[in-house]
Amino acid sequence: MSDELQRIMAIDDPYLLLREVTTRLADAQQEVTELARLRRRVVQDLHAQGLSYAQIAAKAGLSRGRIHQIRHTGPAPEGAFLGRGAVTVATPLRRDDERGRTVVAVDDVSSGKRLEDLARSYGLDVTSEHVPVSGDIDLNRDGLVVVCGPRMSQEMWETYAQDPVLRWERAEDGPWTVVDRSTGTVHRSGQDSDPARPYDVGYLGRLSRPDGSGSLLAIAGIHTQGSLGVVQLLANDLNTLWGQVGDRRFSTLVGVEYDPETSEPQSVGLLCPLYRHDEDTSA
Repeated sequence: MSDELQRIMAIDDPYLLLREVTTRLADAQQEVTELARLRRRVVQDLHAQGLSYAQIAAKAGLSRGRIHQIRHTGPAPEGAFLGRGAVTVATPLRRDDERGRTVVAVDDVSSGKRLEDLARSYGLDVTSEHVPVSGDIDLNRDGLVVVCGPRMSQEMWETYAQDPVLRWERAEDGPWTVVDRSTGTVHRSGQDSDPARPYDVGYLGRLSRPDGSGSLLAIAGIHTQGSLGVVQLLANDLNTLWGQVGDRRFSTLVGVEYDPETSEPQSVGLLCPLYRHDEDTSA
């Protein structure tokens, strides 16, 4: 019996006991989920290296059938791309100056909901919140997935500014762009081009928290359709993304062709490599 369990069992106040047991059960379930994910990942990695299930079983002291079961059941390893145990999905609130009230953009709602559903499909606990109109948000927390561009939050502006390769800039004629410093390419939304077309650019990156004690997943479009495209890329290719960058810091850009009537992505694709921030990315 663990010390923690003994501590809980010694609580006399029934209401405190109920609260402590409920909290501990939630924490324990998250641990079980992440241990199962890690176990499946180890088996998959060993098998990918050329070992048979029988060889893995013999070295691990388990049956071949058990190894095969681990390989094909339980939470998929690539879910760790989004977070471990629990994630918080944050989407922005916007100010409607004409009506003098705070609103949410339909595309932001869709991006947040789809991210939540995706995270739950990988066995992660999910909560949601909004980045207020002021842009103030505490980024020094584990498991944050933030859908918010640099113009809507000073905290996010400073976070994006640490990216060694991709830089948010305003063009001389006003619209936001993203500059790839390794190639000099300026990526611009189709909405801001002449003639305009239903095309946008989305940013995806895992960036350091301000306190330097972890990271967060940052998603933003030049316009809201870009964020929707990033979310679709995650839904379609999370295993590939996980295989290339794992839980390391990186950034990339996504090109999004979308339906001009609904904003729904019609096609998405990477516009540049997955830039690993721990590598030399200079041109």
